[in-house]
Amino acid sequence: MNLSIRPVPRLHGEITVPGDKSITHRAMLFGALAQGPSRVKGFLDGGDCRATMGCLQALGARIEQMGADELVIHGPGLRGLQEPDDVLDCVRSGTTMRLLAGLLAGQSFFSVLTGEPQLRRRPMDRVVQPLRQMGACITGRQGGRLPPLSISGTKLRGTEYVLPMASAQVKSCVLLAGLYAEGPTTVVEPAPSRDHTERMLRARGVPLESQGARHTLRGPVSVNLSRLDTVVPGDFSSAAFFLVGALLLAGSEVLLRGINTNPTRTGLLDALRNMGASFSLLDEREEGGEPVADIAVRAQPLRGVEVGGDLVPRMIDEFPIFALAATQAQGLTRVRDAAELRVKESDRIATIVEALRALGARIEARPDGFDIEGPTPLRGAWVDSHGDHRLAMTLAIAGLLAAGETVVANAESIPDSFPGFEDRLHLLTEGAWP
Repeated sequence: MNLSIRPVPRLHGEITVPGDKSITHRAMLFGALAQGPSRVKGFLDGGDCRATMGCLQALGARIEQMGADELVIHGPGLRGLQEPDDVLDCVRSGTTMRLLAGLLAGQSFFSVLTGEPQLRRRPMDRVVQPLRQMGACITGRQGGRLPPLSISGTKLRGTEYVLPMASAQVKSCVLLAGLYAEGPTTVVEPAPSRDHTERMLRARGVPLESQGARHTLRGPVSVNLSRLDTVVPGDFSSAAFFLVGALLLAGSEVLLRGINTNPTRTGLLDALRNMGASFSLLDEREEGGEPVADIAVRAQPLRGVEVGGDLVPRMIDEFPIFALAATQAQGLTRVRDAAELRVKESDRIATIVEALRALGARIEARPDGFDIEGPTPLRGAWVDSHGDHRLAMTLAIAGLLAAGETVVANAESIPDSFPGFEDRLHLLTEGAWP
């Protein structure tokens, strides 16, 4: 699918965005480990979360959709999962594969995790290594580095694992395996990553202790997780596209309602504040154990900054749209310590540089980031999103700024994380569409 975008004078209005993808994945998964019905209201009905749903159904969970935005998950319980009749198709979702690897390692049956070619190119050794340290029996291509992953469930032992990089997916995978392991399982992070798994496990009665970046779960957990209804807030990563678009288009004013403002997710706000931007967080509240607010943003000038260190894992999914912001900032922006971008849905360092350069940006790739000199006027062009949903949406926002028409190729992956993205663009733009 190609997406054609033309420039607009401004963004104006208020919108909601779909539910948080990370929370939706975990709410479904933990609902399956409870016994009886759990409700998930405001879930993200996107391709990645549908992949998790399909895998859980194949493992014995019964999941009903009630209306447009509510699921009821009838969980078989912590030890009630069943051997699937076929391979488990994670489609394009790395979160699905990595979290399920942890869950399945301690079961009493055999399973295989696979997906589409894009996912089968993504590294899985980062979860295979700690799981093998716990006694798991996992094989895969290139010694377990690449999917498909074949898992022969077995008894696990607790371990202490020091993450080589901050990764919520790896942390969650190990903690899920720890539910079934004999003795304490400890995960130590080099920097804070999103903490939805820890919040949800505690809320469901699991004795998880966190001291700074050290998280310990004492297993095996002998009772089912508590049934719990979850309200999923708006996904900050989805809101980020319109937030940055409003900053860059003169005269813009946008209100984003009901957005998750968990501090492990909002590193982009800190980076943009360092660039001179300001935001209003309105009606700050808590929903489903997560901090939530309405975010008001208007157009403002930006200046170049350096981004690295502990800020990187807190904005790892927002670097494509951050790079677009940097093309319009005064001066040099440097991104470092972000080599993780190389192993996302695409090599996001290479693809960001390729696409923004095609639009006229002055950007250079570095091994662990990029350098951008701004501000630079952008010009419309044909640009390839390489099937990467976040890159595709970034390029759509870039097309609102660029002179002439911008065509974003291979944009069919956008609904993986943001179904209804085009509808929100229609609501906030004035004449962006041919």
